[in-house]
Amino acid sequence: MDDLRELHALQRDALREVANIGAGHAAIALSQLINRRIMISVPEVNVTKLEDVPELLGHPDEVVAAVLMHMMGDLTGRTVVLFPASCARTLCDILLRHPLGTTTGFNEMEQSGLKEVGNILSSAYMNALSDFMGMMLVPSVPSLAIDLTGAVLSSISMNFGYNRDFVFCVETEFLFEDPGLSLRGHFLLLPDLASLRAIFDAIRLT
Repeated sequence: MDDLRELHALQRDALREVANIGAGHAAIALSQLINRRIMISVPEVNVTKLEDVPELLGHPDEVVAAVLMHMMGDLTGRTVVLFPASCARTLCDILLRHPLGTTTGFNEMEQSGLKEVGNILSSAYMNALSDFMGMMLVPSVPSLAIDLTGAVLSSISMNFGYNRDFVFCVETEFLFEDPGLSLRGHFLLLPDLASLRAIFDAIRLT
């Protein structure tokens, strides 16, 4: 398998365009969910090994909210949406229409809201990839984990062998109308080996 980190500029642009399309679709869906305008930008798209992902996310001892889903259909693998705990709490305030700073923990309502946001974001990115590849992708029901970054990534890596440890990492920023209010998160796509090759082949043709 070629090192995907050495993608040419045009191929990286193709990946970024797919991510931007997904972010646009997610912004529309989330705006309808919270009944307020929101924009989602894609500052960075990286393709790296799973073991190197912590360097992109921050400190391994940072608590994060992670929404995990399985990708099924013509391509298979897993997706993960990660929010730092502080961003996840602010997001819950916005979802539940609470004053900012109200959410202190993640009870059933907060967990449900975070899973819905993760579902919207992952599904939007998968739909964009589906259109790009001309293949059918089906997301599973989301699950949520609140844990240290290192623990979440360790749990993920246990389900992936050495041949399928490449990750597409999309840094995602949520921009609201409120002055100075923005939230960051990351979308991770972990395709299995056959799907990784299919994606790489499609990118090479761009």
